[in-house]
Amino acid sequence: MAWFRRSREPRRAAGRPVDRADLEYLAEFVRSRRGVEAFIEPRTTVTETTVLLVAHDGEWTRRRTESPEIARRWAHQLSVPIYDIRLMGYPQRMRDYNARQKKLGRDPGGSGAYRPETPR
Repeated sequence: MAWFRRSREPRRAAGRPVDRADLEYLAEFVRSRRGVEAFIEPRTTVTETTVLLVAHDGEWTRRRTESPEIARRWAHQLSVPIYDIRLMGYPQRMRDYNARQKKLGRDPGGSGAYRPETPR
């Protein structure tokens, strides 16, 4: 059986290159909101490295990035402060924003998929 044979081709990284549209989306988020800070979320077994942007009112968004170094360069070009989420933690204003959105029955992440649980 061929199921357990090792491939002769070297394995590539699990992630794919970052789409230019993702970077433009993040740049537009920065331009259209005030007080935006960036946070680098490390790669896990489930997700790639991501950049989390949080505005002054707690509104947030995130997109994949190829590496923390690329995220830092991108933030520096836009003059956005950037932090390591493992050192700083998630900002309280983001948690407050999520709580407000949940109360209103909205998806804090903006995908529109949030549905409040129905009482049992």
